[in-house]
Amino acid sequence: MTEPTGPPNTDPAVLDGGGPPEPADRPLVELRDLRVHFPIKRGVLLDRTVGWVHAVDGVSLRIERGSTYGLVGESGCGKSTLGKTVLRLEKPSSGSVVLDGIDMSRMSGEPLRRMRRRMQMVFQDTLSSLDPRQSVESLLVEGLRAHGMDEGGGRTERRLRELLSAVGLPASALRRYPHEFSGGQRQRVGIARALAVEPELVVADEPVSALDVSVQAQVLNVLRDLQDEYGLTYLVIAHDLAVVRHVADRVGVMYLGGLVEESDSDELYEQPLHPYTRALLSAVPVPEPEVEDSRERILLSGDLPSPADPPSGCLFQTRCPWRQPGVCDVERPEPREVGEGHRVACHYAERIRDGTLPGGPAASAG
Repeated sequence: MTEPTGPPNTDPAVLDGGGPPEPADRPLVELRDLRVHFPIKRGVLLDRTVGWVHAVDGVSLRIERGSTYGLVGESGCGKSTLGKTVLRLEKPSSGSVVLDGIDMSRMSGEPLRRMRRRMQMVFQDTLSSLDPRQSVESLLVEGLRAHGMDEGGGRTERRLRELLSAVGLPASALRRYPHEFSGGQRQRVGIARALAVEPELVVADEPVSALDVSVQAQVLNVLRDLQDEYGLTYLVIAHDLAVVRHVADRVGVMYLGGLVEESDSDELYEQPLHPYTRALLSAVPVPEPEVEDSRERILLSGDLPSPADPPSGCLFQTRCPWRQPGVCDVERPEPREVGEGHRVACHYAERIRDGTLPGGPAASAG
């Protein structure tokens, strides 16, 4: 588990940049044993709770300032819920969300509203996340006014033109409406809206999944250029491993609400240790026919278990080709260090890597 870097700061005076300076080595974002459980209700006259959906279940991670953290996994694994909880769009059931030393887990009201300026989100569905009745100018000014940053007159207009220029759109786009843009252009508008209030953290939830491949590259390059220019910190949520590899400095792999592996991007792609990560990477096409034909394939059996009824022991044990009865189905492995900065939640990660553990894809195929 990630070691805390010190007690979180809840002093309201610090929320607007006051108070003592934070340690230089403190991460911008730190999650500590974060859990988000949603109740399952039944009843006609009186609702009663009959169970819980374990959307996020004990996640700990750190996001360093100015870096990009990529979060990957199957649909339904809890990636988007985690991203929304980081921004406090969802309230955590337990654990803590710490932004620059400030614990936001139980924050509400005016202190939370002021924190919104420091963190923004780029949504997956660009058409539904932009009000079709508002022009681009109105969409951008709305955030400025909410945080008291609308200087009025020529200053605000210059600020809006600079934002559009930064994301590669002409100034004439200010008078247009969302339906008048292509998907890639709308995503640029969404990025400009997120940047309008000068945030430190941007959570991008599947920012390019609905775009053509050529447009994906353009939007990803815009995100990287803006990071270099403004010193932004990103949490990029995606199911496309190629996208994450292109932008992320560090990658976390989620499965059924838990973080099963975490490492620097290059190391994770070169030497994945968790069976689930290996399965995900084995499904990514390689543009070299000889390599593609000879490389290992890991086909997972069964469906993703329900987060309302997660399996006992290791979350992945119902689909793992290397499952060892009596261990994997009994004890849930905690994320542990297997190398510098490389964490994995697997009892047998080293033996799977070395090929000394019975089982595997070939054995399970029979």
